[in-house]
Amino acid sequence: MAAGTGAPGGGGPGMDARLDQETARWLRWDKNPLTLESVKQLIAEGNKEELQKCFGARMEFGTAGLRGAMGAGISCMNDLTIIQTTQGFCRYLEKQFSDLKQRGVVISYDARAHPASGGSSRRFARLAATTFISQGIPVYLFSDITPTPFVPYTVSHLKLCAGIMITASHNPKQDNGYKVYWDNGAQIISPHDKGISQAIEENLEPWPQAWDDSVINGSPLFHDPSASINKDYFEDLKKYCFHRAVNRETKVKFVHTSVHGVGHSFVQSAFKAFDFVPPEAVPEQKDPDPEFPTVRYPNPEEGKGVLTLSFALADKSTAKIVLANDPDADRLAVAEKQDSGEWKVFSGNELGALLGWWLFTSWKEKNQDRSALKDTYMLSSTVSSKILQAIALKEGFHFEETLTGFKWMGNRAKQLIDQGKNVLFAFEEAIGYMCCPFVLDKDGVSAAVISAELASFLATKNLSLSQQLKAIYVEYGYHITKASYFICHDQGTIKKLFENLRNYDGKNNYPKTCGKFEISGIRDLTTGYDDSQPDKKAVLPTSKSSQMITFTFANGGVATIRTSGTEPKIKYYSELCAPPGNSDPDQLKKELNELVSAIEEHFFQPQKYNLQPKGE
Repeated sequence: MAAGTGAPGGGGPGMDARLDQETARWLRWDKNPLTLESVKQLIAEGNKEELQKCFGARMEFGTAGLRGAMGAGISCMNDLTIIQTTQGFCRYLEKQFSDLKQRGVVISYDARAHPASGGSSRRFARLAATTFISQGIPVYLFSDITPTPFVPYTVSHLKLCAGIMITASHNPKQDNGYKVYWDNGAQIISPHDKGISQAIEENLEPWPQAWDDSVINGSPLFHDPSASINKDYFEDLKKYCFHRAVNRETKVKFVHTSVHGVGHSFVQSAFKAFDFVPPEAVPEQKDPDPEFPTVRYPNPEEGKGVLTLSFALADKSTAKIVLANDPDADRLAVAEKQDSGEWKVFSGNELGALLGWWLFTSWKEKNQDRSALKDTYMLSSTVSSKILQAIALKEGFHFEETLTGFKWMGNRAKQLIDQGKNVLFAFEEAIGYMCCPFVLDKDGVSAAVISAELASFLATKNLSLSQQLKAIYVEYGYHITKASYFICHDQGTIKKLFENLRNYDGKNNYPKTCGKFEISGIRDLTTGYDDSQPDKKAVLPTSKSSQMITFTFANGGVATIRTSGTEPKIKYYSELCAPPGNSDPDQLKKELNELVSAIEEHFFQPQKYNLQPKGE
């Protein structure tokens, strides 16, 4: 997926002709008065620079769909680009599914809106629905905002051909996105992205009824799945409640924030499904607000800054646990008040360890038969902690890692389920958790209530989440992680940095050391090289369009450096794993910090490449 960033500099006659052609088509096709007017004004002012930004390059449709700023032009999210995208997607689906007109698609949306361009998630969803209905294809369009996981749930539950969620998740407020699910209930992977992208290019001119979203109203092809899906989702969720009596009696209090997004009423319903008293909601953040007025970034992954109001409410109401969803409620952050009075925000890896341990423990209690273990799986992405692997090794179930992103875990989970395997859990360090495989994607609603049940159960043993996390590390080995990023807007610089790592001391030689740390293994998923394999070929799929190298160190450390698909960042993920029994966490932390400093100094070389460190 790529946000439309406009074509790189340059001008000249060829460029001008292309720009003229694109703007002329826009003036012919756009029927949104606000975006149309803004383009006319730029033309009247002769504002080449702005026109170049709006029309230099079309947003690229990738495996995570589209994401970009709302505004005018082919590089932005707006009524016309949504119509064009959906027309292409519709034609592609017609080729792939002979029964598309029987099965249909589901569409939902979050609460984002951009008054300046007249764009909103709801409007985009209605225009997308219009496209399909005008072609005789049934559409299940939610009548109100939903969490993202409700779309893959509906695809699987109603056996539809595809799903579309209009959301930009936790991106800045001006952004929006178009996320696509296949008929298996997981996000699309290659080659569908290329196929859809090509079909979009072939169907740019709006179809006759494209702008008339009144065709939906009263159409026999239009269905509102809101009531039935709401009912069925929470019924399915109840199967993951293991300690109803504990939940009814618990003295543990919870505070929940939906960070101005869609999560509030859904998490309230999830708590009811588990017989909990609903959590206290942060009043300033519980209702959807596309302006996100109380936070700089609406992303709970950023940690304490986003949780300030939650901590204040929890302190006032003596709540020990804070649960925070991102605005489309597919991610979850958890914080716990420590005896010192400090709040500990669990990292994605730490919560992954807790939820993985909990789901295995709860499953094992119900399944005493050891032979069931051989068909039981957990998954995590390759940049996430290896803690599940350590648990799997000791307990006897299977662990698999996939490429980064839930699209890979969702698709792999579906393959395993189709083979009769039992997938208990999947997670990624970016606070994404799949606790219930009836949603083949990350789901912050189910993760929130399952975390609450875990905390309530531990309280009956006088244990906190932090104490249980320590117990997991003592039993299965400490897994200390540290991740961060540098900001770099120049693709050329990023390429240079990675090429330097591939030709570190002479051509085609990767580094053998990083400062004082010896490197014992290298896997490069851009080129497909892996020196741990007999044929030196990587097992995981490779992608030339993104950069990703993993270094294994002789001291038990692992570090991955990769580019982001959606942001101008070079990210790194590091972990030090110690075997059970001989671990001094403070010593491990110190050693990991030294390793990370060496990686920043020798591999990133921020001064040389002029990289901007992550702002705290």
